[in-house]
Amino acid sequence: MTTRTFLITGAGSGLGRAFAQGALAAGHTVVGTVRKSEDLEKFEALAPGRAHARQLDVTDDEAVFAVVGEVERSVGPIDVLIANAGYGHEGVFEESSMAQLRAQFDANVFGVAATVHAVLPGMRKRRSGHIFGVSSMGGLMTVPGLAYYCGSKYAVEGMLETLSKEVADLGVRVTIIAPGSFRTDWAGRSMVRSARSISDYDGLFEPIRAARQAASGNQLGDPAKAAEAVLTVLDAEKPPVHLVLGSDAVRLVANGRAAVAADLEEWEKLSRSTDFPDGHQIAAN
Repeated sequence: MTTRTFLITGAGSGLGRAFAQGALAAGHTVVGTVRKSEDLEKFEALAPGRAHARQLDVTDDEAVFAVVGEVERSVGPIDVLIANAGYGHEGVFEESSMAQLRAQFDANVFGVAATVHAVLPGMRKRRSGHIFGVSSMGGLMTVPGLAYYCGSKYAVEGMLETLSKEVADLGVRVTIIAPGSFRTDWAGRSMVRSARSISDYDGLFEPIRAARQAASGNQLGDPAKAAEAVLTVLDAEKPPVHLVLGSDAVRLVANGRAAVAADLEEWEKLSRSTDFPDGHQIAAN
């Protein structure tokens, strides 16, 4: 087996911790970033000598670049990035503030972008590396009450899918992980929730919020199996650009994509009617 050096952001808990534990169990070296100083020793105790912890807020661009540079000097070249750090925001769009939207994108989109920017030059020069970005099934379908979260994950999907095409011939692989509901604290204390204020949304949203809170801690997805899936993809000859994890995610993403396909089919004639008759086709992959 080829051993690799991983950088995993948001490794203090949840899927990030599971990804780290899976990679360490497989014999790899893992640098995990955590938000709190008290989590540094806990992380390094997972595998002394191979588990390295760094404190990092991914919304601080300068800190992201500084940590990546220091890791590559002191631990070694980063072979695998799992850009996992982020959080969930729950709230009806009209009830959620612009400040909450900016904060959601700052962590979930710009944090991912900064981390990928920091590791990419080294991978490109070495013509080797695998970038994993953690999106969500909510980056390929939508659920009422998660407008800001889904918006941020759609942005991650679009950004990293484009990147995968740009680096395809440079030895760098890109896989976007879209998990369903996993048994982590994502829907518990880790989620930011907008206060309710508009009764018109009660009938739609209150059952959704209640069901999510009731299911927290009893979700279908096993984080350890998610880590195994990522390691399987890492060794694949032709890894996927989109990796959907969880039976609920497979079902809901398929339904969401089918709805888009249905709109395309139903409105195809109108869509095509907007072309100039003498226009030129633009080549696109």
